[in-house]
Amino acid sequence: MAALWLAGCGAVDFSRPGIADPEPGYAAAFPLYAEFCALSQIRKRPGFGAEIRGDIGGHAVLYLNGACRGPDGTLIPCDAPGAGPEEGVGLSMNAHFRNAKWVAVPGRDFFFEGGLRPGETLNRARYAEVQAEARRLGLYNTIAFHPEALDKAPAGLDPEAARYEISIATDYAIGLGRGRYCARVPVTRPQMLAMIRFLNAENAPYRGGARDFRWSIFQDNCIHLAHNALAAAGFWQPWPTNMPLPLAILDFPVPKNEFVNLMRRGNNPALLDPEAAFADPAARRAVLDFAQLPVRPGIIALSAPAWAANEVYETELGLIFYDEPTIGPYRGWLAAILATPRDHALEPNLRWYAARLHRLREERRALPPEMAEFERRFYAALDRELAATDTRLDRLREARARIAPATGLALR
Repeated sequence: MAALWLAGCGAVDFSRPGIADPEPGYAAAFPLYAEFCALSQIRKRPGFGAEIRGDIGGHAVLYLNGACRGPDGTLIPCDAPGAGPEEGVGLSMNAHFRNAKWVAVPGRDFFFEGGLRPGETLNRARYAEVQAEARRLGLYNTIAFHPEALDKAPAGLDPEAARYEISIATDYAIGLGRGRYCARVPVTRPQMLAMIRFLNAENAPYRGGARDFRWSIFQDNCIHLAHNALAAAGFWQPWPTNMPLPLAILDFPVPKNEFVNLMRRGNNPALLDPEAAFADPAARRAVLDFAQLPVRPGIIALSAPAWAANEVYETELGLIFYDEPTIGPYRGWLAAILATPRDHALEPNLRWYAARLHRLREERRALPPEMAEFERRFYAALDRELAATDTRLDRLREARARIAPATGLALR
């Protein structure tokens, strides 16, 4: 197991693939989407409050564009009464929490970059300002921490300030101290609502005080939460939580592996074969329950290093695969993703899928009678995707013309 953990250790180059399309361009084409991010370790420099130095296994978070934080800390659609002005919410699951599994952080910019602008230096003053903004937002107003979690804070710091001090760059402003690989998955409104229901249900037993939340690397970790939120939307099968420990140790999700798994599943051309999709329970559910193709345009990878001008955190950071280091497949799979333009740039992605779906339509064949309803919905979804391609390309180009591509990240 130790050899498996060490696969791919060392500093990671998070500048590849970078961000081919600034987020407003992507959101113009796909206004509702989920973004899973595998985050590197964190290594804070001495002299900046709590001494936080994480392991190379990293962390994982989920951003939902189209979900917002409601007045009581639950998730609601961003067009629902009581939603804030932001267009999305970031979610982080943390072992610190006692009465919640996750915290909701409003707004993409603050969740990822703490509100810093391109060219700014993260120094002591800005570090304090980011924490002050998190307190103003009341991120932890309804969240209680396990008492032992606060032992990480500097002596004498009041408990309220301590919660924000030990959580920065893990729950909020994550890009200040961590590099990331992310995968965006476009969703429909019914799929977003299904994820919102699932995530609220995951928090409900702890919010109500029925029991305390206890995080477990093997049995219930941050990747389980993100994976199963996507499963609620019909993306793939759920990953069981709270399995007996001997079984859980043999099969548990890891951030970097999950990023690769998501990209491979989301761009698996085999699932565009109707019979293969019908045989796959999650793919069948995507078609029958959500009227969506199991593999659809818009699933792309992006990455960003930790904030470059950084006095607070080290920026040479590791993130490992859970894999056999010499013959395991994950490093090769990641290399293939990085080398394939349609896997990380939206325009070639849209054009590739349009060609593929046209060919699928032309090669339509007779299917078994038991697939009649599935076939009807599969090809109806295919036709909708084809009809939307030109509109999405036009919106992407219009957004590019409106915005400057200077986001402070590695753009291509």
